[in-house]
Amino acid sequence: MLLIATCRYYQASGKEIVMFKRSGIWWTCIRHNGKKIQKSLETTDRKLAKAIEAKVRTEIVEGSYFEKLIGGKKSFKDMAERFLKEYAPNVSSSMQTSYTTSLNHFKPFFGETNLLSITPKVISRYKVLRKEEGAKPGTINRELAMLSKAFSLAVKEWEWLKENPVSKVQREKEDNQRDRWLKKDEEERLLGNSPEWLRETVSFALHTGLRQDELLSLEWNRVNLFRKTILIQKTKNGKPKTLPLNKIALDVLNQRSNVKSIRNDLVFFSRNGKKIYSNNLRQSFYAVLRKVGIDDFKWHDLRHTFATRLAQAGVDIYKISKLLGHEDIKMTQRYAHHCPDSLRDGVGILEVDYNMTTIAEKECLKAL
Repeated sequence: MLLIATCRYYQASGKEIVMFKRSGIWWTCIRHNGKKIQKSLETTDRKLAKAIEAKVRTEIVEGSYFEKLIGGKKSFKDMAERFLKEYAPNVSSSMQTSYTTSLNHFKPFFGETNLLSITPKVISRYKVLRKEEGAKPGTINRELAMLSKAFSLAVKEWEWLKENPVSKVQREKEDNQRDRWLKKDEEERLLGNSPEWLRETVSFALHTGLRQDELLSLEWNRVNLFRKTILIQKTKNGKPKTLPLNKIALDVLNQRSNVKSIRNDLVFFSRNGKKIYSNNLRQSFYAVLRKVGIDDFKWHDLRHTFATRLAQAGVDIYKISKLLGHEDIKMTQRYAHHCPDSLRDGVGILEVDYNMTTIAEKECLKAL
């Protein structure tokens, strides 16, 4: 959870100075000529932060602040360490693991390279190397996404650089043709042969579209049964999201509320009251799939099933994108072919307008 402490004090002129803490580090928010400048003071010490803030304010007034960039003094290692310290703690544990894996590939290639030397051409060479190592397009794109996020922070928040070099690098073409979702008869067989804890977990996933890590990390303090919502604090993109719940998802929560763990605040937990680990969940899940003869189905396909059923029911892509927590609606476009009826409604509006116009024209002719 992101905790923010705020410090306010006043200059002799009476001008209010605002500083706040983010992940233990002091930041300042300064307004100058209509611009809002938010900057990390890169220290946990309040007294030192006030001194740095005063220096930054002087540089802004004199104009030298906007000319100065410190990217030339920073290495890839500096950026990676700060990224893991300040940004990574705000995303889900699965994304933190993904970031660590990506960094293990980045370090031998970029190492202590100066940030200003990491150009689109250099990053493209990294792509070639990863392809030669046998990395799949999706893997390379995930690594580039993480790298882009780090450079974006270096540009927008840390003010180390003027631009993000990853934004000019073309992504690899992925084969996203997998279109597997759970049929109704398969769902009945799966739920009917699952132990109670797994049945509740699968059912909740089918009716919320949560990622596995989001579901297993859900705590009761993020559940609002009165408003029929849940808050997912740590997501894949680091942005919290609030999701509405349907009756089936609510029924699952009401059942789970009768067996709360004394060890933690988790909604879904193991028999001994501890957190369910991904490997254990998948092992039990795949055992039931084999037992009932459901082939070529993965846990993440429960999320695909949620989205596919929404599309087949005529829910528009924008709403599906919001429910899935996609940062870019392009990620949701893969489900568009499942909702021809909603598209038909769209062109149907033109038909109504045309008929109305025709009727109006006939009335005019009669009047003549």
